[in-house]
Amino acid sequence: MSQPKAIQDEHSPIWLPRLAVHGGPRFLQIADALQAALVDGSLKPGDRLPPQRQLAAQLDVDLTTITRAYDEARRRNLLEGRGARGTYVAAPKVELTPILDLSMNTPPPPDGVDFDDMLKQGLSQVLMSTDNELLMTYHLAGGSDSDRKAGAQWLAPMFGHLDSRQLVVCPGAQAAIAALILALTEPGAVILAEPTSYPGLRAAALQFGRQVIAVEADKHGMVPEMLEAACRQHQPGLVYLNPTLQNPTAITIPERRRKELASIAKRCHVRIVEDDPCWLLADAPPPPIAAFAPEQVYYISTLSKCLTPGLRVAFVLIRDPRERERFLVALRSFALMVAPLSAALATQWILDGSAGGLLEGVRNEARLRHRMARDILAGRYSGAGDGLHVWLELPAYWNSSQLARAADSEGIAVTPAEAFATGSGSVNAIRISLGSIKDRGRLQAGLQRLSHLLARRPEPFSTAVV
Repeated sequence: MSQPKAIQDEHSPIWLPRLAVHGGPRFLQIADALQAALVDGSLKPGDRLPPQRQLAAQLDVDLTTITRAYDEARRRNLLEGRGARGTYVAAPKVELTPILDLSMNTPPPPDGVDFDDMLKQGLSQVLMSTDNELLMTYHLAGGSDSDRKAGAQWLAPMFGHLDSRQLVVCPGAQAAIAALILALTEPGAVILAEPTSYPGLRAAALQFGRQVIAVEADKHGMVPEMLEAACRQHQPGLVYLNPTLQNPTAITIPERRRKELASIAKRCHVRIVEDDPCWLLADAPPPPIAAFAPEQVYYISTLSKCLTPGLRVAFVLIRDPRERERFLVALRSFALMVAPLSAALATQWILDGSAGGLLEGVRNEARLRHRMARDILAGRYSGAGDGLHVWLELPAYWNSSQLARAADSEGIAVTPAEAFATGSGSVNAIRISLGSIKDRGRLQAGLQRLSHLLARRPEPFSTAVV
């Protein structure tokens, strides 16, 4: 969204946001622009806003749009009414300067997609086509036939035609990882992973009494020779890989190496958990490792990273029916089922094409945000230009925990490399998530603040060990 402009009349500063043609609901654009204007100082507490009819005429929108925008702004504690005197910018509250969260890896809100309308229409279709009692009762884990068919359609770009009976529908990727650990390994078993890897794996392994051991990786991902040596030394129960836009390094393992890793899995009779939430967000990603070793690899694809975190639905491809049943038994021990309403909404969106439209919007928005990060972070940016995050290696005068603390003191949240370490060592880097801040203007402000912080050396007191 372009920056709002303010003009002056004899009564008050008149604030005029510029509305984007494909910027989503206009009332939300106006409320977002108002909040951004408060953050950047172009509007200040006590400023009087234009009367609703006057603003509607100037923006060429109907009065209802302005009324909804002002109501939304009041809900955010941005405005206050003073009776006949009009509407004024409210006094500062905590909500006006929330922390700029660059730590949570979520898909960015897509420009030009009316998510509220999409949600209402999707739920309306679900309620019209489904017995409401079925949406509010227990179901066997694994999903309905319709859910699994939707999953097969979702995975078609990766695998082509799939037998939907080989899919299991789970309440998110974390639940799928935990169930695979329980189903396929014994207490004390070793799980191999890259030195810097998804923290949820380590958390689940620790909870279940399994040991995660790091295998050396390079700029192309896990090193095949090191994997083979580790398999022979440790006899692992599983190998965990996140091969596309890896969390947190953003590395995508190239096709040749995927084939090498698949060959080693076959040769060493070891099974791979391929956690692949960002395949559909990547530009021309290689085929999944599961395509090269279908009997050795368990493939996980979640909707929460591609569409929205609230849609806790993941599809797990397990070819062997006996292992599929073992997985279901493990899953039922802690997560009986996907919430039926969530599963039904995911299925509706996939089958009617809404999920594809939302995915494209998220993909486009992510690319715009990567371009912004590349421009602001200049020589420090090393991303691929897609996905949800940037892995930023730090100058020698900062270490990652230091930088995270310093950023926090300036109202910015980032994730230090230590949070992702599976071994004893850790690279000197931070993960910057680009999707969790809804407004691009606030994201830009956060990245600029972070860039300024990186450019200066830490204060002497901040180097103390705490």
